Amino acid sequence: MPMLEMTNRKNLLLLVQLRWLAVIGQIVTILVVHWGMGIALPLIPMAAIVLLLIILNVTTLLRLRDQRGIAHAELFIELLLDVAALTAQLYLSGGAANPFVLLYVLQIMLGATLLDTRSTWALVAFAGAGYLALMAFNRPLAFPDGDADAFFALHVQGSFIAFALTTCLLVLFITRINRNLRERDAHLADLHRQAAEEDHIVRMGLLASGAAHELGTPLATLSVILGDWRRMPVFRKDSELAEDIVEMQAQLDRCKQIVSGILISSGEARGEGTIRTTVRDFVDAVVLEWRASRTPATFDYDNVFAPDAAIISDAALKQVLFNLFDNALEASPSWMGLSVSRQEDKLVIAVKDAGPGFRPEVLESFGKPYQSSKNRPGSGLGLFLVVNAVRKLGGMVSARNNDGKGAAVTLTLPLAALSGAGFDG
Repeated sequence: MPMLEMTNRKNLLLLVQLRWLAVIGQIVTILVVHWGMGIALPLIPMAAIVLLLIILNVTTLLRLRDQRGIAHAELFIELLLDVAALTAQLYLSGGAANPFVLLYVLQIMLGATLLDTRSTWALVAFAGAGYLALMAFNRPLAFPDGDADAFFALHVQGSFIAFALTTCLLVLFITRINRNLRERDAHLADLHRQAAEEDHIVRMGLLASGAAHELGTPLATLSVILGDWRRMPVFRKDSELAEDIVEMQAQLDRCKQIVSGILISSGEARGEGTIRTTVRDFVDAVVLEWRASRTPATFDYDNVFAPDAAIISDAALKQVLFNLFDNALEASPSWMGLSVSRQEDKLVIAVKDAGPGFRPEVLESFGKPYQSSKNRPGSGLGLFLVVNAVRKLGGMVSARNNDGKGAAVTLTLPLAALSGAGFDG
């Protein structure tokens, strides 16, 4: 649901709450004035208006149960009905001379906060017309003793009550409405930030794909040269040189695999088709491949994911895990840990290390580009890519420093996303 409609839904619920207060206040006021003060009021029509407000509130609550969005027009109609009900009650109880005419200000202030400019002025015009009509047409109150001084004293007291009620309700509800609006603005700002980050990722992806294409030719040339060297007698006779050439060829093959992986992740070389696997097999394979070229002194791996679930294997998801493993190894070459578990319908992967941990400012801005404890150009992009890749799947990444030593980064991914869409690079 769009954030604007969600905000309108919250504000409409606030109007419902305000209307319940109005219903209670009107009932109490009618009872006190009619029986407590002995001022005769037309109880049946006033009770009918209260009943209509109750029906309106029940109808609005049923509307809120519907998942359709709430438009500004609905808020405008609700406020118009509130103003109409207030006008009718004032007509039956003294008209413009009733001190509770001040409640018009509350309705207009709510309109100015919730509605657009045109709708707000329309509400002002409607309330103003009602006020003018009450000056000419109303049912005067009949005081028991007809004492003008008593009437003036009651009017002053009623004006104070109306003032206190209006100001308290304004502070209460305008504060809550502003909080809803601030939440909406914060959400919109977060969406703009995410859009900027995704644009940054697209640019980096294009650069990586272009670099992979450019590297293909020189790597192929080096492979041919090494193949020629291996067949040359001068190298075949020297066992040390022959071993060096074999090692160079192995590292060159690894570079070619990395380049191919970049192209696969960007969607340019998916010739082998979709690979289906399970969570346990996928993580086991990723760990095995990563450990083939990295050598942590101690690697504690605990895969307790159960029951197992089918997912789609993808090179980009593997690269996400590689980035986390590499960061942990760089921070703590002596020890790192990996745990894989299941929480209901989510995959939880925790990567731990025994390094110095994250600095407070890095934790505060975790996942933003170029935020890293490493003092070198370009650092911090790995975690930035991890956070955004996981967010694309509807998951989340959290980081914390351990109580003793080191840090932990935890991925939480919905299995539904892994088993269907997968990553698109």
